[in-house]
Amino acid sequence: MDDNNRRNTIENAPKHGEEGYYSSSFRHTDGIYGDRDEETAAELTADDYRRSATIDNDSEQVNATVGWIALVLSLASFFWAPILLGAAGIIVGFFARNRNAKTLGNIAIAAGAISILISLFILPFV
Repeated sequence: MDDNNRRNTIENAPKHGEEGYYSSSFRHTDGIYGDRDEETAAELTADDYRRSATIDNDSEQVNATVGWIALVLSLASFFWAPILLGAAGIIVGFFARNRNAKTLGNIAIAAGAISILISLFILPFV
């Protein structure tokens, strides 16, 4: 494509609301606007995307593991050493909530608290 034909094609292209937006400082030396076909985005390859996806997946599994450990501690507190295991379940439940395992953390905190309350207020009278 020769230079005159290229210049006419670009200058006559639809502007899509760009009229008056570009000043003369944005023009190339040949008078063509430099707004089209310019790369302004950051470079991102498929390897970078896969690496970030696997990191997020691994951290989600770790977060869920902390939540499940908190839940097991809290449920075990109903059967053995309610104050010790209940308190451990509550503490690990807060760690799980801070690591975005909110549901497991909340259930562990509630189960640990219920276990402690039952052992302190109900079991002495049974």
